Amino acid sequence: MDDNIRVSKTTSENEGFITLVAALDQSLWESYPELKSDYWGNNILEINPNVVVMYRDNKAVACGCFKKKGKDAIEIKRMFVLPEARGNGFAQNILKELEQWGVELGFSFSVLETLYKQTEAIGMYQKCGYAIVENYEPYVGLKNSICMRKQI
Repeated sequence: MDDNIRVSKTTSENEGFITLVAALDQSLWESYPELKSDYWGNNILEINPNVVVMYRDNKAVACGCFKKKGKDAIEIKRMFVLPEARGNGFAQNILKELEQWGVELGFSFSVLETLYKQTEAIGMYQKCGYAIVENYEPYVGLKNSICMRKQI
């Protein structure tokens, strides 16, 4: 990895993470204004000890986190790369860091949810070994959600 790239395992109180999540939410509401009421409760930024932020030239450019989902799974949340930083492999690197962290903590599976218009994200997740599965709670019955799963 480039000398000017840094990966940080941190928490949801990290300033760069907070800034990136605000940009993610703005991007989602612009792309899916009709879904705000269905999904807002799923995207509340709770205190999370399992956050990864990538920096380029000391600027936060990509992030992701996970939370426990059942006894043997983590759920990947809040994956985002700034538009000007896309195409550099940051999302795959964030995902790999989160999965490794999950394994270190004793988890066997990773699950995630994305929205149907996120075709680049869906393709990236599939390239990283995720398969589309039946929607899990709280996404059951939400036709705009795509749920995915991978053994880690």
